[in-house]
Amino acid sequence: MKPYLKRGHAVIERVSLELDGGRHRPKAVVGEAVPVSADIFRDGPDMLLALVRYKAPSESRWREAPMTFVDNDRWTGGFVPAEIGRYKVTITAFTNHFGTWRRDLSRRVEARQQVDLELEEGAILLERHVKAVRGDERRMLKGAITALRAVPDEPKDGFEDPRIAAALDSRIASIVARHHVRENATTYQPVIEVTVDRERGRVGAWYEFFPRSTGENDRHGTFETAAQLLPVIADMGFDVVYLPPIHPIGTTARKGRNNALVAGPGDVGVPWAIGGPEGGHTALHPQLGTSVEFDDFVARAQGLGLEIALDFAIQCSPDHPWVKQHPEWFHHRPDGTIKYAENPPKKYQDIYPINFDTDDREGLWRELKTVIDFWVSHGVKIFRVDNPHTKPFAFWEWLIESVQKKHPDVIFLAEAFTRPKVMYALAKLGFTQSYTYFTWRNTKWELMEYLNELAHSDMALYFRPNFFTNTQDILHDYLQTGGPPAFKVRLCLAALLSPTYGIYSGFEFFENVAREPGSEEYLHSEKYELR
Repeated sequence: MKPYLKRGHAVIERVSLELDGGRHRPKAVVGEAVPVSADIFRDGPDMLLALVRYKAPSESRWREAPMTFVDNDRWTGGFVPAEIGRYKVTITAFTNHFGTWRRDLSRRVEARQQVDLELEEGAILLERHVKAVRGDERRMLKGAITALRAVPDEPKDGFEDPRIAAALDSRIASIVARHHVRENATTYQPVIEVTVDRERGRVGAWYEFFPRSTGENDRHGTFETAAQLLPVIADMGFDVVYLPPIHPIGTTARKGRNNALVAGPGDVGVPWAIGGPEGGHTALHPQLGTSVEFDDFVARAQGLGLEIALDFAIQCSPDHPWVKQHPEWFHHRPDGTIKYAENPPKKYQDIYPINFDTDDREGLWRELKTVIDFWVSHGVKIFRVDNPHTKPFAFWEWLIESVQKKHPDVIFLAEAFTRPKVMYALAKLGFTQSYTYFTWRNTKWELMEYLNELAHSDMALYFRPNFFTNTQDILHDYLQTGGPPAFKVRLCLAALLSPTYGIYSGFEFFENVAREPGSEEYLHSEKYELR
């Protein structure tokens, strides 16, 4: 049908769930109400009915929930998702013929006008709806039709007329509203997709620690010694245990303690310098244990109600197998050497960044997805992604969508301490949660402004904050100088102001010594040594 011949009267605009014209998906959680609002109006004085229509990933038929008029043509409704995955959501609006008739009838009765013809019109309207109902509701509608057409034994005026009472019976109006004939309905386009995550995608408490630091007498820890901490972590009320990289660590250009350029005897290196002769991103550091021991560690965590989150850092040590197998995945200098990572003036000689502009982008992307798939097969469903803002947005959108297509319960946390618009773009592209600026928001004004932005702007549709009090990289001056009271304040704020929060181990012991004045780095940082 040509657009100018369409007969729908309703207009639907400014749908609350629509994000960037439908380009991106808002987020929701299983079992938590998803509010939906929109401007809905039509030409002329007739009333409207509106419905939220939604469909779960496993369903072929649409479900419906009524919307309620608020004011100024704004309507609101919602639904509660029952499964994870991508829901489809839209709004349908159509003329409420019966509601309009009741409203106008009431006005005429108040004006003491003759309404015999109007009552017959109402009976005809009800007859059109009888076919759509069954049981008691059908009997009630038929009774109302009979009442509207009855000739009273004694004529009564206005609202005392039993025909008027039947016409204005709210029970009849409710039945008709639920089964109203939808003539010339308008359905909002395009259909909106909503990403529905499991509860942990929104709510949780994270605890970060280095498994290698769990050994006694300065010995390297193992998955077994790390597992002995799990009951303590669970007793503290945490849900997620985040482990920094647990892979082999390169020896070439290995960093020493406190980021020394030359490693001394016994220095263990930086876990983010991933890869060695033992393997790369799908291998385990040999001193931590075997894959069987890792699986046991994961199972023991799950038995305590804990989930394991792994670090996903897309970078390599010079000893990573990819360096020889896929030299085209790295940046090369004019002299043929591979370029190490830099963030001037900082240099990371022990780490090679990945060249995402390689001609073998497809091979690179698929290999990185293989890494995620591998750890998912070992029971890991949460990944803390290191510096995602330094990798292409298109890659993350593809990776997260590809992984969640098969495993919709996988959660991705973006460790992106960067510019606001970049952080928010990553959230729109699929990251379940994100680190935030909470660490640097300490005054009342700073906290109020930031929380208002998170909770009351359109960010609330897609950006889920994870308020970490500290990290292995960040020891804020507030903690360095405030003593135990500062730690208590920050923990309470993080836990009470955000559905998800986290701490890095040592926080509970008030560790607050910086490497040097003005630095946010820990003295004797665990990144470079056993603690």
